[in-house]
Amino acid sequence: MELSYAKRPIAAAAGSLAVFIGCIAAFMPPLSKYTLDSTLLQIVCGLGIAVALVLHLIFIGMAAQRLGRSPVLWVVIAVCAMPIASIVGLILFEWFSEESKLGSHPPQV
Repeated sequence: MELSYAKRPIAAAAGSLAVFIGCIAAFMPPLSKYTLDSTLLQIVCGLGIAVALVLHLIFIGMAAQRLGRSPVLWVVIAVCAMPIASIVGLILFEWFSEESKLGSHPPQV
């Protein structure tokens, strides 16, 4: 299994998660004043939330499959505990991919 093959969906999942969180933040208190005053901004942020969520789940599934894990399990976990589980999952994907790259041998100092 090529670990660099899984890096692209992990990066894309992180990017789509950032867009998702940014669009959610537009509806939270200091920014909500501006968002709720503009119908166009509400529509753009709502569509951003929907599209980013779907893309995030697709990229999580792709990354899990490319790392030899169950894509359905990782997507269900990401949906059930969004966004904390997604953040933790992305960190774990990176952690284990780096650990697998190093193998069982500790790095030489």
